[in-house]
Amino acid sequence: MSVRELVVLGTASQVPTRHRNHNGYLLRWDGEGILFDPGEGTQRQMLRAGVAAHDIHRICVTHFHGDHSLGLAGVIQRINLDRVPHEVTAHYPRSGQRFFDRLRHATAYRETVTLTEAPVAADGVLVATPAYTLEARRLSHPVESYGYRLTEPDGRRMLPERLAAHGITGPDVGRLQREGSLNGVPLEAVSEVRRGQRFAFVMDTRLCEGVHALAEGCDLLVIESTFLDQDEELAVEFGHLTAGQAARAARDAGVRHLVLTHFSQRYAQPEEFERQARAAGFEGELTVARDLQRVPVPKRR
Repeated sequence: MSVRELVVLGTASQVPTRHRNHNGYLLRWDGEGILFDPGEGTQRQMLRAGVAAHDIHRICVTHFHGDHSLGLAGVIQRINLDRVPHEVTAHYPRSGQRFFDRLRHATAYRETVTLTEAPVAADGVLVATPAYTLEARRLSHPVESYGYRLTEPDGRRMLPERLAAHGITGPDVGRLQREGSLNGVPLEAVSEVRRGQRFAFVMDTRLCEGVHALAEGCDLLVIESTFLDQDEELAVEFGHLTAGQAARAARDAGVRHLVLTHFSQRYAQPEEFERQARAAGFEGELTVARDLQRVPVPKRR
């Protein structure tokens, strides 16, 4: 059975706390797993969350600050130790190649797995597979940073009453889907567009065009909200978002499920992030992320 869910491995920002590990997020998308921003301690959080090295097919790093990338060394070595049988592809800002190289070869180990490096140098599509298109957008942070967006291709939903009206049944339905028409009946006459699902991952950034482009029409948006609204000046200074800013971006983009994460250690009351997000006018499903939580991608409408 296909599974589409976000496994939250860590939710802290620069400084971890007793209850929040550094960043780490695994998106399960049917039979594939995409690991985003493995910070320090990600390998242990994977164990606690029931995530195996074999679950990882891609690694996407937004930028090379430590809380988003120091776990790369351990994760890469674990992938090799466990002899993952498939190729793993790593995406990260090309400007941080020297950091990736240092983390990949931080200590001695035996390489047993094909790890393909596919650095990001500009906005655009990184890969297109039958299951999804993965693209990157530049964000606004003191170091080069990219957000990631995954889009499933649109499909078609067959309409039983229209099929019946045209006398199309059994194996002929499959033939119509494959060939696009049957006995003069076009596929469009007996089906409707099934919108593909959309997911976006937005970490350290000020508000910018990239935030809005990544969030547009998402079923599930994972976005940083390092600060509360009263500290907006700090957010702007250090290249981050507040809870209200993130929520307004999600509201304006028509996001269905908003996941807030990457919280500063200065705040002890996570419910305040939810209160400020609601005050900003976001009315969809809302999760203030906690470590080891699982968040399903919303079902299609």
